[in-house]
Amino acid sequence: MTERATPPENPLTCPIAATIAMLGGKWKPMIVHMLAAGTLRFGQIKRNLPAVSQKMLTQQLRELEHDGIVRRVVYPQVPPRVEYSLTDHGARLKPILEALYVWGREHAAGR
Repeated sequence: MTERATPPENPLTCPIAATIAMLGGKWKPMIVHMLAAGTLRFGQIKRNLPAVSQKMLTQQLRELEHDGIVRRVVYPQVPPRVEYSLTDHGARLKPILEALYVWGREHAAGR
C-alpha cells in the first residue's frame, strides 16, 4: 500500500492544481492527446473535434502554446500552412493522458 502524501497548506499551490490549470477545459486534454500521435494541421484537429468551434479551438491552441505545451509553426506560403506539435515539455504529458484514456475506457466499459 502506498503512503498518501500530506496535502499542502495552500491547495492553490498544489502541483495537481497547476496541471489542471494548464490542461483545464473541455478540449485541451483531447488536443494534447491527438498531438501526442504527431504533428497536425489546424484543419485536421478541427475534423477530429467537430463539436468545437473554430474560435474555441484557436483559443485553446493559443493557450497551450503560451504554456509551452504546443509548438505552432507557420509556413510562409499561400494559403498559409500552420502545423501544431507537442514541445518536449508537452510530450511529458503523454503517459498521463494515456493513463486517463485507459481509465476512461475501462470506466465506460464497466457501466
